[in-house]
Amino acid sequence: MHITNNHGLPQAFVNFARSDKYSKGKADISATSLIDSPRVRLMRDHFADKREVDITDMIWPLFGTAVHHVLETGTPSDDVVVEERLFANVDGWVLSGAIDHQKITGDNAEIIDYKVTSVWSVIHGKIEWENQLNVYAYLVQRAKGLNIKSLSICAVLRDWNKRDAKNKHDYPQAPVVVVDVPVWGEGKRLEYIHNRIKEHQDAQQLYDNSNKFAPCSDDERWKKEDSWAVKKKGNKRALRVFKTEEEAKFFYEGQKNPSEIEHRAGEYTRCSGNYCGVADFCSQFKGELNE
Repeated sequence: MHITNNHGLPQAFVNFARSDKYSKGKADISATSLIDSPRVRLMRDHFADKREVDITDMIWPLFGTAVHHVLETGTPSDDVVVEERLFANVDGWVLSGAIDHQKITGDNAEIIDYKVTSVWSVIHGKIEWENQLNVYAYLVQRAKGLNIKSLSICAVLRDWNKRDAKNKHDYPQAPVVVVDVPVWGEGKRLEYIHNRIKEHQDAQQLYDNSNKFAPCSDDERWKKEDSWAVKKKGNKRALRVFKTEEEAKFFYEGQKNPSEIEHRAGEYTRCSGNYCGVADFCSQFKGELNE
């Protein structure tokens, strides 16, 4: 991946990004890749030499790396393990995960993952957090034989605002908050991990045999829901916007003035914003799917 500096930031930013030593270790797949799209994983590797990113688009990931470094170098305690990478063999692949914080009391473990994120993520929640931490729970239980007492995200909120915290009842009350994450039962963890491993293995086999990439699902593309807008003919602005066509038709039939129903297809947010880093090379995003 080529890092550009189109806005003339100090070279230290570029140097820090280039010195990133992240590694999944001697593993076939990491926990963060496991919960993500197989297509994205394979395309990032395939187009690694062609990908280009500006350092300004890496600022928040860099900030996250810095936060992790500061917290992991704090004064250690006997009952806390920081930044430990664990491994497990699953269906012929080695799965690994680097766990930020484990507090171990007897046979129990409390797992914490640090995130530099947005207020929106805390208010609305992210299923990715639940998936990732339960993969970590599997690794801790498998490697150490511990019971998982709790899972949580320690979220550093990059866009927190004191005024909003005072005036909005559902707004986080501090710029750093701890978010509890549901702990799955062992059966659900196993089923999820085996299913995800199979998806990635199938995609890997397709790529190895035919150099093709399995398509992303709507969820993996962060598809927004379709909507139906009822409008006066000739107007751009909608009278009302509905989640279902039936609701739009009901409202439409009650209008006295001539109007129309406009179907608005949900946007693929991840693709349109190139949050995957490979949208520029992706035939699925371009509507081709003919690799």
